[in-house]
Amino acid sequence: MGVFERFLSAWVGLAIIAGTLLGHLVPSVFAWLSKAEFAQVNLVVGVLIWLMIYPVMVQVNFAAVTQIAREPRGLILTVVVNWLIKPFTMTVLGVLFFKGVFADFIEPETANEYLAGVILLGVAPCTAMVFVWSQLTRGDANYTLVQVSVNDVIMIFAFAPIAALLLGVTDIFIPWETLLLSVVLYVIAPLLLGIYTRQEITKKAKLRHIEPESSLSLFNTKMKPWSIIGLLMTVVLLFGFQAEVLFEKPFDIAMIATPLLIQTYGIFAITFVIALLIKLPHRIAAPACLIGTSNFFELAVAVAISLFGLHSGAALATVVGVLVEVPVMLSLVWFANKTRHWFH
Repeated sequence: MGVFERFLSAWVGLAIIAGTLLGHLVPSVFAWLSKAEFAQVNLVVGVLIWLMIYPVMVQVNFAAVTQIAREPRGLILTVVVNWLIKPFTMTVLGVLFFKGVFADFIEPETANEYLAGVILLGVAPCTAMVFVWSQLTRGDANYTLVQVSVNDVIMIFAFAPIAALLLGVTDIFIPWETLLLSVVLYVIAPLLLGIYTRQEITKKAKLRHIEPESSLSLFNTKMKPWSIIGLLMTVVLLFGFQAEVLFEKPFDIAMIATPLLIQTYGIFAITFVIALLIKLPHRIAAPACLIGTSNFFELAVAVAISLFGLHSGAALATVVGVLVEVPVMLSLVWFANKTRHWFH
């Protein structure tokens, strides 16, 4: 399993290639799999992401969650970056590229839709994959859970007003089914099973007079291969679903990806520098930086489709966000791990 972890980026690269080729060669299979969705959430991808998240939830110790009040800076940093910085920097970059740099290469109407799509991504902070990135950086599972939970609560109230302001429209349709299903599927359900699993492991360890932490560590070691398999299969599916778009509109995808890449690395850099300045410990700083850079793409895609249509430029832009996220986030995970010694 050590080989898998050491060369995870290479496996993800191969998964991207495999997903793209398979989606192009056998599109009917991916078309069938893509129909297994409810409220814009693909249930197959949901199960795979759930497989990645579940082992992280087993590590959550509610006795330790109460101690987060003693270290509020990481939570404050997450809220400030996600809601007071990220949506607005994404809007500025979108305008710069779609109204300026790329204006000669795309129609004004298409440019407006691409801009709307990247704005929706910027207003939707991640719910699910954050747990995976946190685990890969050895982040504090308890703290990450609280950060994600607070984000979800804020999103219920802040997503519509901020999106409406930045899109310049007055009536934003919020797909509550998508939002609520994602929170249940990616946070509540794996958390409840994680709590139950942790209690059972602890109970059995005590009966056998074994240290509970060592039993929990052994369980995590056994589950880690499944988490990585879940990640790789998710990548295959995501790229397989969009294979035809990748082949048909490579230049448009490159144009959309440009501001998204700058936004992702830029927001990470801002959060990273602030985390260093306020002297956050790495176990809190790394997840805080990664939460701010990743997106809740299910919500962004659902809103883009409801506002602009399934085949709109806005929907395409949110999909490109999905394709860009995994490889980019892995590069940031690598950087966060390499700079661990910079933190306290």
